[in-house]
Amino acid sequence: MKILPQIHTPADTKKLTLDELMILKDELRQEIVSAVSKTGGHLASNLGAVELTIAMHHVFNLPKDKILWDVSHQTYGHKILTGRRDRINTIRQYGGLAGFSKRSESEYDDYGAGHASTSISTALGFAAARDNVGDDNKVIAVIGDGSMTGGLAFEGLNNAGHLKKDLIVILNDNTWSISKNVGALSKYLTTILADEKFNKLRSEVWELTGRFKRRDKIRETISKIEQSIKGFLVPGMLFQKLGFRYFGPIDGHDLPLMIKTLEDLKQLSGPLMLHIATVKGKGYDPAEEDAGAYHGVGKFDKVTGKLAKSSPSRPSYTKVFGDIMVELAEKDDKVIAITAAMSTGTGLVDFSEKYPERFFDVGIAEGHGGCFAGGLAAENMKPYFVVYSTFMQRAYDQIIHDIALQKLPVVFCMDRAGLVGNDGPTHHGTFDLTYFSTVPNIIVAAPKDGNELRSMLHYTADNKLEGPVSIRYPRDNVPTDMLSDIKPIEWGKWEADSLDKGVIILAVGTMVQTAYEAAEILNQDTDSIAVINARFVKPFDYEMLDAIRKRAKYIITIEENQIRGGFGQAIAEYLMNNNYNGKLKVIGIPDQFVTHGNREQLLKEIHLDVDSIAHTVSEFIEKEPSTGFLQKLRLRKNSVSKKVS
Repeated sequence: MKILPQIHTPADTKKLTLDELMILKDELRQEIVSAVSKTGGHLASNLGAVELTIAMHHVFNLPKDKILWDVSHQTYGHKILTGRRDRINTIRQYGGLAGFSKRSESEYDDYGAGHASTSISTALGFAAARDNVGDDNKVIAVIGDGSMTGGLAFEGLNNAGHLKKDLIVILNDNTWSISKNVGALSKYLTTILADEKFNKLRSEVWELTGRFKRRDKIRETISKIEQSIKGFLVPGMLFQKLGFRYFGPIDGHDLPLMIKTLEDLKQLSGPLMLHIATVKGKGYDPAEEDAGAYHGVGKFDKVTGKLAKSSPSRPSYTKVFGDIMVELAEKDDKVIAITAAMSTGTGLVDFSEKYPERFFDVGIAEGHGGCFAGGLAAENMKPYFVVYSTFMQRAYDQIIHDIALQKLPVVFCMDRAGLVGNDGPTHHGTFDLTYFSTVPNIIVAAPKDGNELRSMLHYTADNKLEGPVSIRYPRDNVPTDMLSDIKPIEWGKWEADSLDKGVIILAVGTMVQTAYEAAEILNQDTDSIAVINARFVKPFDYEMLDAIRKRAKYIITIEENQIRGGFGQAIAEYLMNNNYNGKLKVIGIPDQFVTHGNREQLLKEIHLDVDSIAHTVSEFIEKEPSTGFLQKLRLRKNSVSKKVS
């Protein structure tokens, strides 16, 4: 009889014997592999956290006790054990479970996450709130070694150590760097240090020494001996100095040991750090052998582990970008590539292998990366800081204070700009046009395709920049074939086929091709709509914009960015200040967080697909009295409406 179907809440795990828990861990792994093989998602990290998840559910009293997961991409097992097993096959799918913890999804998801290094600070907030109301629940932060590269994690550690709140931090370390410490001696030492009897004796000895006249000297000697032993045998002195009692590292896949250690730590007070060593992909050979490939994975055959391969007709923007960066480095030895723990995701693997001395992965530390890039630029290097749009938000102060204020020529390459799909609202890059455009001294650009991306990047390398530049591109395949030659770009200028139209669509980046297709639908019976490739969002091409302002009766802006503070609102301000007499329609992402699902579904939901835009434009124009070209456009209304429905 299987164990997993009997588990509906964490309380159910408390009823299981150790032998049954050992069966449960195998079944949980199988369930995770089965679900992710169908939907794609984070696999290796979830398999590595199985024993940790079961141990916490078995030991702690959830949901009274609180678990704060860093990033929370490793919570699939947690979701299965907290009443969501029947929906696990919907994870990251439109209308299904989120791929990260989500407060509105379950009472067992104590805090939403998606970005790294937040758990310790958040947990400290939970602990302070608990103490403020006089409660006695436990607060546990689970953080990976990757997240420990972020400065926020150490800010949280420093403050938690100072406040001395009861808090358990579990450092889930899945690198090989500490494997030498996960042996019999370390296991024995941690067992002793965490044991209830040992800690009772330790307290009694401490109390006893208080009766001696030289108690301070005696206690200082005892502390030094304890620290010396642990400093010699384990790598935890940094955490000790920050005010935490450190335990470990121990084998995070030894379920009996994990349960025993957590039971013991539950009895202790103050800030505690448990360091566990785990293996990403544990229990599933393909993921163990190549944890990188199976970290974030698409659909695959769960028997063979063979990844499902798609055959796109064109390469991804990320692939195109990676190739361009190699081109830039080949011709200019001042070109530097910087990323924040995303060398594979940003397409920089080839660059890092060919030019390792000019490639820097700063870890999950975008703020540091911004200052680092600023320093390079100040010394006449050409730094390209390559970051997902959603993660660049964490370096906003560096964008303003350290780079733009000093007019340093850093090129920000914003991968995953716009809607990214199944990772959902924590990862959508829907704010970068706004947060870059509000900053003085910066150029903000959005190429319409891979060729324009290539032209822009080559321009930044070939010319002396007067300040920073931001270039955004989506998580998608390029919409047109790549050319063999680099087509020079007229820097700062928009692209137009015609300005002599009554209706002008100003489209940005990914929306240019969409606008072309929507205009083609509406222009079948008339030729009254022109699309402008507004590839420079800041500053505008004022010469062309003034020509449009004087001629067009209708102006429509389209962007894959939040409407508030975006390109369209900036155009509206300009037109209002310059006495535009026509009508303006701003189309973009509404003032909301967009859910998870594939990119095509999400664009349709927020009416940024071709048919929706054609319909919106038609409806906008039809509201006005028809004259000339509008009479012909009215004929399209019914056919477009039917197409949308």
